[in-house]
Amino acid sequence: MTKKLTEQDILNWNGPEDDYMNEAQLAFFRELLVKLQDELIEKASITTNNMQEHELAPDPADRASQEEEYALELRTRDRERKLLSKIQESLRDIDEGEYGFCRDTGEPIGLKRLLARPTATLSVEAQERRERMKMQFAD
Repeated sequence: MTKKLTEQDILNWNGPEDDYMNEAQLAFFRELLVKLQDELIEKASITTNNMQEHELAPDPADRASQEEEYALELRTRDRERKLLSKIQESLRDIDEGEYGFCRDTGEPIGLKRLLARPTATLSVEAQERRERMKMQFAD
């Protein structure tokens, strides 16, 4: 059984390149991703229950305010739904041994970047390159 890593262990890791995304690191990121997934599912469940329990206000101004709140809540949940999809994709990448490696270059994404953004699929350089290309062709 490998030692369970902490966030600090990930931040301080300076092992050899061939030890990148070892069993302990993969276990750390799997646990992090599953925790994020569970939190998003819980929030969605709470939102659904809240919307089902509340009756529409009889006053038109109150109803408009309430509907605006619902719209904002639904936009937030839609962003979270997209994040949930990315989390599930990252969990599949862990299962397939592809997690932590750039989709464009195959190079390591880096532990610090993955800690900040566990669903990252591109290295910083590849992400910047894509953004530059997007800006060039957006004109």
